[in-house]
Amino acid sequence: MHTHAAHRRAALWLAATAGFIALALATPALSQAEESNPNNYSCLGSLAPGAPEAGSEDQQVNYTFYCNGPITGYQLQSQVPVTGIQSPPLVSKNRIALADSFSCSGEVPGWAVNCVGLAKGGYENITGQFAIGTKLCAEPRVDALLTVTYAYLEKGVITQAISGPFDLGRPSGCKPDAFSGGTRLNPTAPIKKKAKKAKQGKKHTRAKHARAKKK
Repeated sequence: MHTHAAHRRAALWLAATAGFIALALATPALSQAEESNPNNYSCLGSLAPGAPEAGSEDQQVNYTFYCNGPITGYQLQSQVPVTGIQSPPLVSKNRIALADSFSCSGEVPGWAVNCVGLAKGGYENITGQFAIGTKLCAEPRVDALLTVTYAYLEKGVITQAISGPFDLGRPSGCKPDAFSGGTRLNPTAPIKKKAKKAKQGKKHTRAKHARAKKK
């Protein structure tokens, strides 16, 4: 239920910004030669510990992702309250910084990072960070969902495409625990640890039998 609600919020926000983006950037429609369907992009990303922010004691979370087509906006939906947003994120390709950029904002504290701008081509890496009010490795660990949009003018009409949500997964750099291996979109049942008392009981029983045999 939370996933569907987050997706609806993302769709509403992206729809509200589509007109502004398309008019401001006059982004061209994708040519027929483009393989990627902007309504069915593939995006891949991850979360990791972020760099400390001056004046903030909150936990910083680094995010990075890329899609196989151009985008004009994206939203990260967190299930852990967001307490700070870094802007602008870095846009690069093959480790070379690009002129493409985004501006990010959102309610603080809140549940989403909203970014508008332009990545002109596919496979451009977008890297930024946001802050949360809990420790990175504390459960529930932050697991952000990504939704992207491509807004453009086609025959004078504003058109927008939306892809996602994509799960960025649990943050790297944390020790495995009972919830490891699962994500928000593909959760797994917690791994139950075997009770140590049973093993101790067996050892105690064996010791009793050994003493009985000696007698």
